[in-house]
Amino acid sequence: MLRMTALTSADASDSVGPWRRFAHPVPFWLGTIACTAGVVLHLPMYYGARSMGYHMAGMRPDAAMLTGMALIVAGLPTALYGLLPRASGQIRRRAQRISVRALDDAPLRPRHVALLLIISVAVIIDVMKPATLSFVSPGMAAEYGLKSATTPHGHVPVAWLPLAGIGGTVLGSLAWGWLGDRIGRRSSILFAGLLFVTTSICGAMPGFSWNLFMCFLMGLGVGGMLPIAFALLAEIIPARHRGWLLALIGGGVAGVGYVLTSWLSGALIPHYSWRIMWLIGLPTGLLLIALNHWIPESPRYLLAAGRPDEAAEILRELGAAATSTDEDEPDARQAPDRGFRQVLVRPLRGPSLGLVILAIGAGLVTYGFQLWIPTNLQHLGFTSVNSDYIVRNAAAIGLPISLGVTLLYGYWSTRNTIIVLFGLLAAALAGFVIAGDSVAHNHALLTVLLVIPLSGTSLATAVVTVYAAEVYSTGFRARGTGLMAGATKAGGLAIIALVIAATTTPSIALTALAGMVPLLLGIVIFARFGIETRRRRLEEISPVPAVPPAAA
Repeated sequence: MLRMTALTSADASDSVGPWRRFAHPVPFWLGTIACTAGVVLHLPMYYGARSMGYHMAGMRPDAAMLTGMALIVAGLPTALYGLLPRASGQIRRRAQRISVRALDDAPLRPRHVALLLIISVAVIIDVMKPATLSFVSPGMAAEYGLKSATTPHGHVPVAWLPLAGIGGTVLGSLAWGWLGDRIGRRSSILFAGLLFVTTSICGAMPGFSWNLFMCFLMGLGVGGMLPIAFALLAEIIPARHRGWLLALIGGGVAGVGYVLTSWLSGALIPHYSWRIMWLIGLPTGLLLIALNHWIPESPRYLLAAGRPDEAAEILRELGAAATSTDEDEPDARQAPDRGFRQVLVRPLRGPSLGLVILAIGAGLVTYGFQLWIPTNLQHLGFTSVNSDYIVRNAAAIGLPISLGVTLLYGYWSTRNTIIVLFGLLAAALAGFVIAGDSVAHNHALLTVLLVIPLSGTSLATAVVTVYAAEVYSTGFRARGTGLMAGATKAGGLAIIALVIAATTTPSIALTALAGMVPLLLGIVIFARFGIETRRRRLEEISPVPAVPPAAA
């Protein structure tokens, strides 16, 4: 039997401040300062190479750079320790008896709006990291003598760089999904931001192998932040606004991140080399850490962690309610935690299968098609700057389309919108398969066909993650969103590995075909088993089954 835990403004302590937002604040801030100083110590060597066009390949690290590396190595585990909660096992057990839901008819409040704006900035920063891979690859291949479409005589494929980065995102999606259900959503986002800061030293690495390692760490942070952010939003946004707002942030806002990356690439790389695209991770990562001060922790986690005063304040501002189940009552016993296998439990088995295939297809398009577009365009005769601006224009044109899809997701049907969106993406890819390399001779057709794969792919990836945040239960939400985010990256990992094995960059038609096939299969399965989530309470979409008394 459930009982309501009354949490009012009178229960909230006015003394709650930022220093109580995680267990060990001093180690966290010391670790953050050490990591930031470590990155700054890499900049003199980069600046010293300006007379050589910032060409640093083959240079030996100086004393400042080595000191910076040591600070980062010491700072990261110190900061992570600062975020670890006390008695995490007890937190997990208590979390199974707590449900926090937004009031279904509550209006959006100022705290909701502020959080949405902050998460939007965080998503833009997150999207910029993997998007940067496609714009730095040509310059990196030229400097290090790597094999690519524009430098065919190299020995080591430049595809090793996105392989390391995307491999990190796969592990990051799974690890952060597990972590977010145990140490809290906000702490997970915070540590991801610190990884963005530290991995900005990719821009000062003289050797390609160091770039691979740091790019892998960057992937860990990127892969984990987005699904955790969606899990947090799904738990606190009122049901009637949840669908369209999450889709807007995941799709439209993510598209802004890609447009911004392509614009910065065209504006900065000709003057500061490809390395500047990594170095801007320092200010953007610090911005994300600073914004975390205004990101609330999940009330569910705060209640489980024994911090009811902070939970009460957040719930009051968000217009939410907390429900707690008596541990001693028989019908409060819940099903055992099956980990990531929870997606195979009925009635989620069918939707999960379709969702995973669609996610893999979206990953194949993002990291097989989208990743190599700048390189393929240069191979077809476009200059570096022109190819970047073609990509930017197509992505910018697609922003209104993203807004339209967002409205359909929130006000028409979540299930049918996913089917239509992925259907349009498959149709655009079919156009590239039919046209092949000849599409380069028709700039108008090229731009039109690029609109959906560039803007729509980011939206499709986001919608898959948003839908997972709605369809999976609270105790499994972070892991479920992490699993789907990982599936989008796994598709990219597979096709990049094939590129390395073939030692050549695939053509536009081939990468389009590789993405189109799983998309069509996923559409068929999801159309058969997909669950409608529009304006439904999270508990109604995916109730958690109780364990029968005999099984206890």
